[in-house]
Amino acid sequence: MDRDAESSYFLERSRLQDLLDELVHRRYELLGPRLDQEAIVYDRIDRVEDLPCGWTDEQRPGHYRLKRRDDEALFGYVVGPHSWKKYLFPPLVNVMTSRKDSDGWTMQDEPIASSRMALIGVRACELAAIAIQDRVFMSDIYVDPIYAARRKDLFLVAVNCTQAASTCFCTSMGTGPRCSAGFDLALTELPSGFVLEVGSPNGQNVLNALGLHLASEAQCQSAESHRQVAVTQITKKVETSGIRDKLLSRLEHPRWESVAERCLSCANCTLVCPTCFCSSVDEVTDLTNDEIHRQRRWDSCFNFDFSHISGGPIRNQTRSRYRQWLTHKLASWIDQFGTSGCVGCGRCITWCPVGIDLTEEIAAICSDTDPS
Repeated sequence: MDRDAESSYFLERSRLQDLLDELVHRRYELLGPRLDQEAIVYDRIDRVEDLPCGWTDEQRPGHYRLKRRDDEALFGYVVGPHSWKKYLFPPLVNVMTSRKDSDGWTMQDEPIASSRMALIGVRACELAAIAIQDRVFMSDIYVDPIYAARRKDLFLVAVNCTQAASTCFCTSMGTGPRCSAGFDLALTELPSGFVLEVGSPNGQNVLNALGLHLASEAQCQSAESHRQVAVTQITKKVETSGIRDKLLSRLEHPRWESVAERCLSCANCTLVCPTCFCSSVDEVTDLTNDEIHRQRRWDSCFNFDFSHISGGPIRNQTRSRYRQWLTHKLASWIDQFGTSGCVGCGRCITWCPVGIDLTEEIAAICSDTDPS
């Protein structure tokens, strides 16, 4: 018997609800994929019936469509417009409130409440993205208390990819398509059920409560065959060797101007990216001016005023904003955090309205011949 068969278990399709019920019993809020507005998004789920049964997604640069599958797979899609960062790094959050009363103004930090969330259907690239944001928000002495509180009691049910989109390039970034670390439980979907792997003591505790049997060697081999399909479907590539130095040494490459002529500077790529973390802080008053909320909200380096310092923006051209995004994501991010900021999920390609392909831009800029 191979190593997988010695450490994997089998969860029948009819018992997936048992897993969800066990997590609810442990006071986790279930968050997972479901259909909404003609896309597969992440939202609150309660039952297996909430999952996108029999649906898949068709993706290419600037294109996303839902399609019916010829089977009833529950996780037979790739990734949609949402990433899990919206639950750990919320798009909008109050950080302080000031109130005016007869004695003047009082300021109070917003209480930070921890939450018990179980994320269902996390892909390998998304596990890598969560690990990257852990490094950004919880490393060394620089800890974001809001992120840390929401991350503390997180339970991750990962799902190995058994298909890939034309925009995926996780194999180049070393992040997938198979889940290797960072999960509590990982599932590989087969027609009759799921081959299940344990990745943490919390995952083992949940597994013990379900009383599952070891997966057979045939089931493990079938799971490996299904996972291999995703590997063979990935055609986009990024040459990561020396990418930092190549990008930073070609800041005047004419390709930056070429891509700027197509880029709308709409910020879609940063909003769907599972690792981007730009934010701004605003003071928002009520109608009476007696209460002021200090709010942190998602922002983007593509927004004109994001680099506004002392009278004007530093990056006042689309060319410089696109260059900032790409060189930070794949070059200076390595200097800051010791890893690339890209996990190869392909969302930035799919959800770019004009279909700009990051992999093509990198190849052009990092080519051996530098026309600058």
